[in-house]
This record gives sequence, C-alpha cells and structure tokens, in this order.
Amino acid sequence: MQQPNIIPPRSGVSFILRQGQQLKVYDIEGEQVSDFICYNLHDKAEYLSSGRTIDYADTIFLTKGHPFYSNRSNVMFHMVEDTVGRHDFLLTPCSADTFRIIYGHTQPHRGCFGNLCEALKEYGIRPDEIPVCFNIFMHVAVDGDTGKIAVRPPKSKAGDYVILEAHMDLIVGMTACSAEMSNNYAFKPIGYEILNANE
Repeated sequence: MQQPNIIPPRSGVSFILRQGQQLKVYDIEGEQVSDFICYNLHDKAEYLSSGRTIDYADTIFLTKGHPFYSNRSNVMFHMVEDTVGRHDFLLTPCSADTFRIIYGHTQPHRGCFGNLCEALKEYGIRPDEIPVCFNIFMHVAVDGDTGKIAVRPPKSKAGDYVILEAHMDLIVGMTACSAEMSNNYAFKPIGYEILNANE
C-alpha cells in the first residue's frame, strides 16, 4: 500500500482528479476535518453545489452511495466508501472573518478559505469562486425543532477514511481544517491518495 500524501495542519492543497479515478481521504490521527471543493477541469464555472446535492439526496447526511452534484446538476463524483458516516455540507469554509466574528481573534488565521484561495490560485480560481465545501469528517448537529446548529467533535478516529470516485475530470481543493471547534480544539494532518477505480 502506498503512503498517502500529507496535508499539514491548517494548510491546503490542490490537484487534478481524472474521471474514473478515486480519491481516498484519511483522517490520520482522528477528529480532523478536511474541507473539500471541486470544479470541472474543462469549465471552471461548473463547481460542486451543496444545495443541489442535498436537494437531490433529500438528506443533509451524505454518505456511501450518494452522488454529489454540480451547480449544473451534473454528477461530479460519488462516495464509494465511508467508515465514519457523518460529514457536513452546510457550513462555509472557516476564514479570517470566522475567527474574528465567532472566536474573537484580533489576529485571525486565514483559515480554510484562505488556504483554498492560495491552493487554487494556480488554476485561476478566484476567492469569490469558492462556494460552500463538503466538510469531510465534520460533525454538525441540527436541532429538529429550532434548526439550531452545533459543531461537535468529529466522529472519525485514526485511520478512518472516505473514497470518492470522479465522474468527470476535476480540479480539487482540500484542506486540513483550521477551526478549533471543528477539530475538537486540536490541529492535525489529513492524508489522501489517488487510486485507479480498479485498485
């Protein structure tokens, strides 16, 4: 088994995932979130849509077997494996504003949003073109009566993973999340590797 690529704590990466390839995302140490976003490699105006994916799945709890749709209602990838079963597709990437508004930081970290901006710059993707991400391993509880949300510690343990299979050529942006509450107040790495579908 090959060693996974490592995203260091509070940082981000970008890369190309080809149609038919699979992406395996590992929680190396446990309780660490990875913000995931993708774009059509051949037309960057087509991107991953939380609203359409949730609408078509009829659930906010997306897991093994679910397709993930673009803003044009095309399937971008589907989830092949999931050892955790709880992720988030509601909350926006943490940013300097997140740390200023929610945490009260006077010298805020640039967060996942800033890390994605930097990582996706080489593909010509601008900050205003980064939508809500699929937050792998993030645990958000929703009150059924009030709709109030609460960010809980991830349910993922060391070695847990998801596998996503691409339905089109994708530009992928990923982070090892920078928000305290999302990661149970510790910052750890995320691992990933690109597989062929028959591996």
